[in-house]
Amino acid sequence: MTKIRTRIAPSPTGDPHVGTAYIALFNTVFAKSQGGEFILRIEDTDQVRSTPESEQAILDSLKWLGLNWSEGPDIGGPFGPYRQSDRKDIYQRYSLQLLEQKHAFHCFCSSERLDTLREAQRLAGDDIGYDGHCRHLSETDVAAKLAAGESHVVRMVVPEEGTCIIKDLLRGDVEIEWQQVDMQVLMKSDGLPTYHLASVVDDHLMEISHIMRGEEWISSTPKQLALYQYFGWQPPIYAHLPLLRNTDKSKLSKRKNPTSITYYREMGILPEVLVNFLGMMGWTMPNGEEIFSLDAMVQAFDINRMSLGGPVFDLDKLNWLNGKYIREHHTPAQLLQRLVDWKFNETFATQLMPLVQARADTLADIAPLLMFFFQGNPAISEASFADLKTENEELMQLLQWVLWKLEARQDWTKAGIFADIKAVAEQREQKLKDVNAPIFIAITGSAASVSVMDAMALLGPDMTRGRLRHAIGVLGGLGKKKLKSLERQYQQLNKTGGQ
Repeated sequence: MTKIRTRIAPSPTGDPHVGTAYIALFNTVFAKSQGGEFILRIEDTDQVRSTPESEQAILDSLKWLGLNWSEGPDIGGPFGPYRQSDRKDIYQRYSLQLLEQKHAFHCFCSSERLDTLREAQRLAGDDIGYDGHCRHLSETDVAAKLAAGESHVVRMVVPEEGTCIIKDLLRGDVEIEWQQVDMQVLMKSDGLPTYHLASVVDDHLMEISHIMRGEEWISSTPKQLALYQYFGWQPPIYAHLPLLRNTDKSKLSKRKNPTSITYYREMGILPEVLVNFLGMMGWTMPNGEEIFSLDAMVQAFDINRMSLGGPVFDLDKLNWLNGKYIREHHTPAQLLQRLVDWKFNETFATQLMPLVQARADTLADIAPLLMFFFQGNPAISEASFADLKTENEELMQLLQWVLWKLEARQDWTKAGIFADIKAVAEQREQKLKDVNAPIFIAITGSAASVSVMDAMALLGPDMTRGRLRHAIGVLGGLGKKKLKSLERQYQQLNKTGGQ
């Protein structure tokens, strides 16, 4: 490989994550600084959770940030298709090659056997992993099971001893003993590949030269290096970037920080600010300047200036940076145009008019009714919920229950939202109006405004979920133990059909 080619390969299974933008940014900047290409590939082999809506949201969010690709599912390219669900035949071919060369084997173990195995390993304090039960089945036994149509997966063979040495561009040599590496499933029972096989095959066929990804993937790199060796391919160069962190140094998560790119867009964060902010995560300009554009970052980028310390995603710093851009990099006319582009436009306002038309006697009545649509999080406190005559603990549990329901919703419509909240009321054996009351305050910031169902539909999933999390925090927050116990209760009730 003579040309630098990097890629981002998100899974379309939820809201577009700022972590995806962070990794995409450094792949973009590294490739462009070397005169190379940045590629976008969609890893949608999880057919249960992958949705076209999520894929489109990822594409839209990265484009909004100006992180553009030269090849991808929306624009094509010489190495397509760029969506893994469209490449099934390719993976089947390479899976068969591994089986024929004895680098992989058919595994017929049931999920019950695997659950029992993991529990026994956990109780014994052993490493959790597959025990090789099906690895040494005779060819006759395998053929008979396949002929009988027994459900199976394809697992890879891994060395039983020795050490895998990962040559990391940022970290030097990283050593992992092969005994710590599981016999990874490569092809699932539905005939689709797992990430490990698909990513190796795709990266090779698409001539990816460098894989820049989060450090959480280090432990799985030996599996991929083994596959490169089995196929006789030259592996790409790996660079594992430090994970984004909450202010308490824990891994960035939506329980402690909003993580959706769309959320920050709806909050009024400027795209160039979010790019600037993410660029500061683990990297600095040579002159130490904190404010820089994407083009300036490309021009000055040197991967040797990257830090491996855990970069903190500090919302206060992000807001400070956004304010600096607003004050120092806009004329009043430019700022007005930003507001129009954001939400002060006819398209958005037209959707709001039916909500206030029956409630307003004068034009002056309209703005207070709609103000919460143009806010970040409403200015609420514990006192905002006082008239509900319900303990904070119960209110938090209720809001968390609603949050979990809405996090699972893929089609964001008023009818769907209503169905979820109604289901929560039935599951918790509460009146619908009692469930709606704290939601109303969390979303609108008051006890009286426009229809909360309409409001949530228009605010969208990211802002709605963000405001529910904010309200839970305002009420005191649920600790880890309480949250786990509540989650078990929630999952059990939903598992038994209480939906």
